[in-house]
Amino acid sequence: MSNPSLPSPAAPRLLVSVRDADEAGLAAGAGADLVDAKDPDRGALGALPEARIAAILAAVKGRAATSAVAGEPAGAADLARCVSALSGTSADFLKVAVPPDLRRSPAALAAVAGAAPGRLIAVLFAEEGVAPGDPAAFAAAGFVGAMIDTASKDGRRLTDILAPATLSAFCAGCRAQGLLAGLAGSLRIEDIAGLAVHRPDYLGFRGGLCRGGDRRGALDAARIGDAVAALRALGRRDAA
Repeated sequence: MSNPSLPSPAAPRLLVSVRDADEAGLAAGAGADLVDAKDPDRGALGALPEARIAAILAAVKGRAATSAVAGEPAGAADLARCVSALSGTSADFLKVAVPPDLRRSPAALAAVAGAAPGRLIAVLFAEEGVAPGDPAAFAAAGFVGAMIDTASKDGRRLTDILAPATLSAFCAGCRAQGLLAGLAGSLRIEDIAGLAVHRPDYLGFRGGLCRGGDRRGALDAARIGDAVAALRALGRRDAA
């Protein structure tokens, strides 16, 4: 497995969210760079039970980096609880939603980052906005990355909610702070080229790689392969 903390490659890496060990094996086998354990039936960032996460990690067998979603906390205490509940897993990263008010609380951010040192990725919901100072706040607290996603899975994609300038500024801010940067939110394969110009480290997918485009349905290995091919084509183009 490549080191997930290496500098950005020529093209973004592919993050695929999976709900169980079967999907994890399929995603890793089809070429996903990061396999993300998440329950699509429980909202944008639904956490899975620790036992199922362990099965997912075992199914990946070192073929990709791994992450586990820790949930959508309502406040500082809930934020720490969500992260602590999954801090014992061996996933490379833990992802947790950080509400706007907590992004302005250095003490709360540092406390939660300390529960999973070197592994925590903040998820910001596009509907709640992204502030220029968010990457610096996360870096100062000890997070290793930040990602934008969409909270309401109502058909709108990330690019329907946030302007290209906002996405570029976010990714640039993450790079300046030494953070991994990710973009997600009801993405489709045809979004890859347009989002790659912002230079994120990862592009995150679920519904766009499922049969029928339904995030609660089954992953489609052919669609994952198409996404991998699109990203590799970008890498070859940039290297030329």
